[in-house]
Amino acid sequence: MTNVTFYRDNALPFLEAKRCLKGDLAYQKHFHEEYSIGVVDEGETNAWCDGTMHRVEAGRLISFPPMMPHACHPDTGREWKYKMLFIDPVWFQGLKQREIDRLHIPFLLGEGKNKACRTLINRTMEALAGACSPLETETALIDLVLALVSRNSSDLEHESRHGKQDQKYVNLIKEYLHAYFTERITLEKLENVAGISRFHLIRLFKSRSHLPPHAYQNLLRINYAKAELMKQRPIAEIAAEAGFYDQSHFARAFGKIVGATPQQYALSHR
Repeated sequence: MTNVTFYRDNALPFLEAKRCLKGDLAYQKHFHEEYSIGVVDEGETNAWCDGTMHRVEAGRLISFPPMMPHACHPDTGREWKYKMLFIDPVWFQGLKQREIDRLHIPFLLGEGKNKACRTLINRTMEALAGACSPLETETALIDLVLALVSRNSSDLEHESRHGKQDQKYVNLIKEYLHAYFTERITLEKLENVAGISRFHLIRLFKSRSHLPPHAYQNLLRINYAKAELMKQRPIAEIAAEAGFYDQSHFARAFGKIVGATPQQYALSHR
């Protein structure tokens, strides 16, 4: 791995991730057109932001709104590792205005929220760097943003006022997932299918289904694969048909759900 690595997915043009392992890298005053949120993995830094100096220790998150000047000067002679997400401001349009307003100030989070958001930024980075589906990556990003803007102890707190209408949205999403589970589905597509913002969509679907859409889709793929494995068909062929990235990805996902490898499962039905 190089000292500075960038990660992107063509299906998610609004998102870029950066991982830095370069100990002597300091940044002069600059700004980004994107909203940026990062976490320090090792070391400490003095982060200047819009006239104020912040001390950011290992494990802490810090975020900067678009166009806000900032600079970063890590401690010399120490290991310095961090990761950063850069998000196009247009992507946030589905948020409520009061939530968007909370994104327009730079901040360090309190301990409880910092811990929750650190887990979520790591999950987003791992999904993007690990070439997970765009649905899984964007869902992780939405979970992070909802936790970031929430004033509640629950990162996904959502009170439904329109039960039947909400269930209609969930049913539309499920119908689409059942029809196209083998395809590379994005949240943009589900947003268009349901006619609601992707932020509301994730809150709603998880509330009603107890699973995010990508996990629901993954279960549909696994169930399809189980039925095809019973026919003694080639495993690589089934993996591709079900929509998995490759056979090893299929085997890992299958094992987590079924508790056996695809080959073990197929042999048990001879």
